[in-house]
Amino acid sequence: MAQNFSESSSNLPLEAELGTTRNLPRIGLLQMFQMGLFQMGLGIMSLLTLGVLNRVMINELAIPATIAAGAIAVHQFMSPARLWFGQMSDAKPILSYHRTAYVWIGTSLLAIASFLAVQVMWALGDSVSATGWSTASQLWVAALGVIFAFYGLALSSSSTPFAALLVDVSEEEERSKLVGIVWSMLMVGIVIGAITISRLLPQDGIVDLAATKASINRVFVLIPAIVCGLAVLGTLGIERKFSRFKARAGAEQVRDDQITLKRALKVLTASPQTGIFFGFLLFMTVSLFLQDAVLESYGGQVFNMSISETTKLNAQWGSGTLVGIATTGFAIVPKLGKKRTTKLGCALVACCAALLISSGFSGNPTLLKSAVFLFGLASGVTTTGALSLMLDLTAAATAGTFIGAWGLAQAMARGFSTVIGGAALDISKKVFPDSLVTAYGAVFSLQILGMIGAIILLSRVNIREFQTTAKEAISNVIQGELD
Repeated sequence: MAQNFSESSSNLPLEAELGTTRNLPRIGLLQMFQMGLFQMGLGIMSLLTLGVLNRVMINELAIPATIAAGAIAVHQFMSPARLWFGQMSDAKPILSYHRTAYVWIGTSLLAIASFLAVQVMWALGDSVSATGWSTASQLWVAALGVIFAFYGLALSSSSTPFAALLVDVSEEEERSKLVGIVWSMLMVGIVIGAITISRLLPQDGIVDLAATKASINRVFVLIPAIVCGLAVLGTLGIERKFSRFKARAGAEQVRDDQITLKRALKVLTASPQTGIFFGFLLFMTVSLFLQDAVLESYGGQVFNMSISETTKLNAQWGSGTLVGIATTGFAIVPKLGKKRTTKLGCALVACCAALLISSGFSGNPTLLKSAVFLFGLASGVTTTGALSLMLDLTAAATAGTFIGAWGLAQAMARGFSTVIGGAALDISKKVFPDSLVTAYGAVFSLQILGMIGAIILLSRVNIREFQTTAKEAISNVIQGELD
């Protein structure tokens, strides 16, 4: 459904600021919203993969959910490439731009990859319909995986330099505001994109496949073109006027584009407390996004909703998430504290997963939409609480590295959640062949169990012990890597 929030926040360092940056112009509120246009575009693009392609493959083309989700998840497993693209944008500017050119080129390649993916999807569907799971069909599956690998590389080549640009153009005291606006624009993009795309897709539950192909092809030309335009508008003139990159070139910067996967795992398991917190984040992330691979097909197969209607579920989710974020930051965290807020969020996610199951037995699309909205609200509470807690659970000197390591691990967890969701649906359909509601309910039940596991692990996190022992352990890991 939505794409992970780490793309805007996981690249944020606590670097030494050089005095020369004080003479440079400060980024204003208008420019912050301008930069948010790029992230809004990424929110829209995320709907085309999990919101449209996944649903069409499972429902209309009868592709097994494991294969559909597995092919799409390939792009999430390409996230380690962010490390390389981040370093590339540092060392090798394009047309004198360290970030902007990478963002534009990467977004253009992203648009091309999305169009190629939908064409390969149609070819796969035709092959399965004509010859079953023949060698030709398997080759088309492999081709789809390759396209999504390219999609993931294109996403990494644009989103990582953009996240680095957030650092380049801001001072530490204004960075949290910039990240908050940009990340909120991601959710706005999901809401606006869901409504817009749904109007361009078939409105009826049963449609001719040829008509469906035509409308989806049109969407995969129009929407990526709009996203490319947003990428240009969102970064036009920003780097040249506000970037502090050259002024800070002599300062030591620790971003997640300097963190290898091996180093990330070392940081995340540096002490018992970091290991426990990493386990919590893993359980939370996988459980939170487990329904991504199956929610739209759930609406189609159980509720007989059209492609247009299931796409709108993303608007419900995104709206709920925005409300959850705002409510959590201003009302819940100040009263309950960060750890109890995060526990509350996990419990609410588990309850909402139960609501998704119960709505299936009713067969009422309105109840499903309400459950999805509440699920988004719970997701907003959980992610805001967890992110706030994570920022507290380390020393300032190592925060950038720890956040970077978490961002990389979280991106990988998103990939695993997509694959697990699709595989769990296929297995449960075989176990419960006569009840689609029960089959989908088994997937949502895994979310409930995962969130219970996350709460148990979070209960074992000792903030005082973390701050006194983990700081030294993480510092030793980082120093050892540098030596």
